[in-house]
Amino acid sequence: MTWQPRLGAWPEDGGVRFRVWAPDAERVEVEIEGTQRGTLPLQREDGGYHAGLFAGLSAGARYRYRLDGRGPFPDPCSRFQPGGVHGPSEVIDPTFPWSDADWPGIPLTDLVTYELHLGAFTPQGSFAAAAEALPRLAELGVTAIQLLPVADFAGSRGWGYDGVALFAPARCYGRPEELRGLVDRAHALGLAVILDVVYNHFGPDGAYHAEFSRQYFNSAHHTLWGSAVNLDGPGSEAVRDFFVESARHWLHEYHVDGFRLDSTHALVDGGPRHFLAEYAAAVHDATPRTHRPLVIAEDHRNLSALLLPEERGGFGLDAVLADDFHHELRRILAGDDEGYYADYRGDTPDLATCLAQGWLFIGQHAPYWNEPRGTDPTGLAPPHFVHCLQNHDQVGNRPFGDRLTATTTIEAFRAATAVLLTSADTPMLFMGQEWAASTPFQFFTDHYEELGRAVTAGRRSEFGAWSAFRDEAMRERIPDPQDPATFERSKLDWSERSRQPHAGVLALHERLLRLRHTEPALRWHAGASQQTRAADEDTVVLDRRNEDARVVLVARLRGGAGLVEVPELADGPWSLVLTTEEADFTSDPAPIEVTATGSCRFQRPGAVLLRRDGSPPP
Repeated sequence: MTWQPRLGAWPEDGGVRFRVWAPDAERVEVEIEGTQRGTLPLQREDGGYHAGLFAGLSAGARYRYRLDGRGPFPDPCSRFQPGGVHGPSEVIDPTFPWSDADWPGIPLTDLVTYELHLGAFTPQGSFAAAAEALPRLAELGVTAIQLLPVADFAGSRGWGYDGVALFAPARCYGRPEELRGLVDRAHALGLAVILDVVYNHFGPDGAYHAEFSRQYFNSAHHTLWGSAVNLDGPGSEAVRDFFVESARHWLHEYHVDGFRLDSTHALVDGGPRHFLAEYAAAVHDATPRTHRPLVIAEDHRNLSALLLPEERGGFGLDAVLADDFHHELRRILAGDDEGYYADYRGDTPDLATCLAQGWLFIGQHAPYWNEPRGTDPTGLAPPHFVHCLQNHDQVGNRPFGDRLTATTTIEAFRAATAVLLTSADTPMLFMGQEWAASTPFQFFTDHYEELGRAVTAGRRSEFGAWSAFRDEAMRERIPDPQDPATFERSKLDWSERSRQPHAGVLALHERLLRLRHTEPALRWHAGASQQTRAADEDTVVLDRRNEDARVVLVARLRGGAGLVEVPELADGPWSLVLTTEEADFTSDPAPIEVTATGSCRFQRPGAVLLRRDGSPPP
């Protein structure tokens, strides 16, 4: 079915079609700027929409709206803001020489995502530069890139969560055709593209939606960002359509393969059908291609309803970021115990539980949240839970944006990597993690001066409860988000990949990901299983089976030398697949011994993967 936009501006035979929701306005006019200057009064339609065809106009025209004489304002559904979010919108021709007609997509069971920030991923910080770097990710073995939000925002740098133009690629990364080129290149290399989107709030600068309708927000509900977006009050049908239309636009005009939804707990909806259920159904049905797009939630509540189908009372999403795994493992490896880490004990039995059931909290009281947290995930398969060792939040929300490898040993990091990439849960890597990048990922912004000062002060004050930053002088050392150097420090140093210890960590990731795709026991389908347990206070065991195939991973995550009894290995014989102490992975190996009696002797943290003899080889 041919894609037909319903909002924004798009070329048609003989001109450009405009359509905008402005229920409070009696008269809406399109003002064309530049060489094609002119004005078009739009016709009012049912539901508060205004539409019209501007004859003789073509792609490239720049325009804004006047509302009962007020304005002019950029289009809330602008396809591009070449001069920034306060300037005129540009009419974009959506046609592109796509080469991905046969692209089959990536099923959830094969998903390995790689989260990246386009500005910090490459020195150039652009769509085109990212496209040039994609072959390295294909060689690594990930199957999808997950782009931090690209919706345009005020300023020239930022994480993207202050986006205001939800249909327009951020001009600081390039033009729309360059983003299309990035997606097309990804598909040619076998990589899906997941887009991070933000619907729970608009940025503090450049959001003109309320000029078009006060019904974009519902003052009856409040979030961290103020009044919630209106998903269940008067006018909410059009607001819901606005977000769904944005998703359809990215699917059809940019061929993305799905979405990661930011902070879905802040999408407050008391209506009969929750917005998330409507959104997921619309996304799953929207694509003109053969594969089903994915919808992934960021949500700290551990709600199984997010993943259950609508007919079972759920919302029908495909996966959810399950932070319990990260928090428990970080406490084990680095000892973090402040803030939400206080809810975790840092013990291997709880980590094994996270691996077994997707998350840890299934209704227990959580002291940090001061309430019961979570629901029972029984019956939900491991691929529905996205696990990570690092992501942009868990690194960037630290005072100095330091990565996990700055606070734990490289040996323990290799062992944790083996757990992440051999688990049946869906793994996510954060850019540079595959080579243990030493560069931080700090919080950076580019707001106007007054707002920027408030953001800097707020950033530093939020760490006042941390024991290390109770002193004001210490808080002043936290990098200023507004300083351009903060952004520059956050860019990856790709030259590290060829130096130790980075090269060894990269080789380990490549080997583990190759095994994840080729080792029969590490493949997931209806007949597969994963059993996990704590072997001792420092060690976890993963037992993966798939029909006649079986592998066991023994991962010692902390501590010194020790012997670990592994009863699973008594049912031998077993053959060695890999250890994290091989010469390919480290310049100073400390070999792990697997004894004939079914135990593993470690000299330091590390992991060993064994295949049950008789299992089909990869």
